[in-house]
Amino acid sequence: QVQLVESGGGLVQAGGSLRLSCAASGSIFSINAMGWYRQAPGKQRELVALITNSGSTNYADSVKGRFTISRDNAKNTVYLQMNSLKSEDTAVYYCYVVGVLRLGVPPLSSWGQGTQVTVSS
Repeated sequence: QVQLVESGGGLVQAGGSLRLSCAASGSIFSINAMGWYRQAPGKQRELVALITNSGSTNYADSVKGRFTISRDNAKNTVYLQMNSLKSEDTAVYYCYVVGVLRLGVPPLSSWGQGTQVTVSS
Protein backbone atom coordinates (compact mmCIF):
# COMPACT_ATOMS: atom_id res chain seq x y z
CA GLN A 1 0.00 0.00 0.00
CA VAL A 2 1.28 3.44 -0.96
CA GLN A 3 0.06 6.56 0.79
CA LEU A 4 0.34 9.91 -0.96
CA VAL A 5 0.10 13.24 0.84
CA GLU A 6 -0.28 16.32 -1.31
CA SER A 7 0.15 19.94 -0.34
CA GLY A 8 0.57 23.37 -1.87
CA GLY A 9 -2.69 24.04 -3.66
CA GLY A 10 -4.65 27.25 -3.22
CA LEU A 11 -5.90 30.43 -4.79
CA VAL A 12 -3.58 32.62 -6.84
CA GLN A 13 -3.97 35.44 -9.30
CA ALA A 14 -3.19 34.96 -12.96
CA GLY A 15 0.52 35.30 -13.56
CA GLY A 16 1.33 34.04 -10.09
CA SER A 17 3.08 30.89 -8.91
CA LEU A 18 2.36 27.87 -6.78
CA ARG A 19 4.39 24.83 -5.79
CA LEU A 20 2.75 21.47 -5.24
CA SER A 21 4.36 18.69 -3.23
CA CYS A 22 3.50 15.02 -2.92
CA ALA A 23 5.18 12.67 -0.50
CA ALA A 24 4.87 8.92 -0.91
CA SER A 25 5.10 6.59 2.05
CA GLY A 26 4.44 2.97 2.88
CA SER A 27 6.14 -0.30 2.15
CA ILE A 28 7.72 0.80 -1.09
CA PHE A 29 10.52 -1.17 -2.69
CA SER A 30 11.08 1.34 -5.48
CA ILE A 31 9.29 4.12 -7.34
CA ASN A 32 9.34 4.02 -11.11
CA ALA A 33 7.61 7.28 -11.93
CA MET A 34 5.92 10.18 -10.20
CA GLY A 35 3.77 12.87 -11.65
CA TRP A 36 0.74 15.08 -11.66
CA TYR A 37 -2.60 14.93 -13.40
CA ARG A 38 -5.38 17.49 -13.24
CA GLN A 39 -9.10 17.55 -13.75
CA ALA A 40 -11.12 20.67 -14.40
CA PRO A 41 -14.91 20.73 -13.95
CA GLY A 42 -16.63 18.96 -16.80
CA LYS A 43 -13.37 17.75 -18.30
CA GLN A 44 -11.43 14.50 -18.30
CA ARG A 45 -8.40 14.01 -16.11
CA GLU A 46 -5.27 14.88 -18.06
CA LEU A 47 -1.55 14.43 -17.61
CA VAL A 48 0.29 17.56 -16.51
CA ALA A 49 3.82 16.29 -15.96
CA LEU A 50 5.65 13.05 -15.27
CA ILE A 51 9.18 12.24 -14.12
CA THR A 52 10.79 8.82 -14.15
CA ASN A 53 13.30 7.42 -11.69
CA SER A 54 16.05 8.28 -14.19
CA GLY A 55 14.95 11.90 -14.31
CA SER A 56 13.27 11.89 -17.70
CA THR A 57 10.35 14.27 -17.86
CA ASN A 58 7.20 14.62 -19.92
CA TYR A 59 4.93 17.65 -19.97
CA ALA A 60 1.56 18.51 -21.42
CA ASP A 61 1.97 21.01 -24.25
CA SER A 62 -0.21 23.49 -22.38
CA VAL A 63 2.25 23.76 -19.47
CA LYS A 64 5.61 23.51 -21.22
CA GLY A 65 7.84 26.42 -20.32
CA ARG A 66 5.69 27.34 -17.31
CA PHE A 67 5.68 24.24 -15.09
CA THR A 68 8.65 22.28 -13.82
CA ILE A 69 8.49 18.84 -12.25
CA SER A 70 11.21 17.55 -9.97
CA ARG A 71 11.66 14.79 -7.42
CA ASP A 72 13.66 13.99 -4.33
CA ASN A 73 14.31 10.28 -4.47
CA ALA A 74 15.61 10.14 -0.90
CA LYS A 75 12.30 11.56 0.35
CA ASN A 76 10.04 9.84 -2.23
CA THR A 77 8.64 13.28 -2.95
CA VAL A 78 7.64 14.93 -6.21
CA TYR A 79 7.22 18.64 -6.75
CA LEU A 80 5.45 20.72 -9.35
CA GLN A 81 6.55 24.32 -9.67
CA MET A 82 3.86 26.24 -11.51
CA ASN A 83 4.71 29.68 -12.83
CA SER A 84 2.82 32.14 -15.02
CA LEU A 85 -0.44 30.53 -13.99
CA LYS A 86 -3.49 31.05 -16.16
CA SER A 87 -7.18 30.76 -15.40
CA GLU A 88 -7.28 27.63 -17.55
CA ASP A 89 -4.89 25.96 -15.09
CA THR A 90 -7.71 25.93 -12.54
CA ALA A 91 -8.37 22.30 -11.63
CA VAL A 92 -7.96 19.65 -8.99
CA TYR A 93 -4.39 18.38 -9.21
CA TYR A 94 -3.73 14.73 -8.42
CA CYS A 95 -0.42 13.18 -7.52
CA TYR A 96 0.34 9.95 -9.37
CA VAL A 97 2.94 7.37 -8.44
CA VAL A 98 3.97 4.10 -10.03
CA GLY A 99 5.75 2.02 -7.44
CA VAL A 100 6.94 -1.48 -6.77
CA LEU A 101 6.00 -2.78 -3.34
CA ARG A 102 8.06 -5.97 -3.45
CA LEU A 103 10.71 -7.37 -5.73
CA GLY A 104 9.10 -9.51 -8.42
CA VAL A 105 5.67 -7.91 -8.06
CA PRO A 106 4.27 -5.80 -10.93
CA PRO A 107 4.27 -2.01 -10.41
CA LEU A 108 1.23 -0.46 -8.75
CA SER A 109 -0.33 2.88 -9.64
CA SER A 110 -1.50 5.08 -6.79
CA TRP A 111 -3.34 8.39 -6.69
CA GLY A 112 -3.40 11.21 -4.19
CA GLN A 113 -6.62 12.69 -2.86
CA GLY A 114 -6.25 15.80 -4.99
CA THR A 115 -5.51 19.42 -4.21
CA GLN A 116 -7.44 22.37 -5.61
CA VAL A 117 -5.64 25.00 -7.63
CA THR A 118 -7.68 28.08 -8.49
CA VAL A 119 -6.31 30.84 -10.69
CA SER A 120 -8.29 34.05 -10.69
CA SER A 121 -8.17 36.31 -13.73
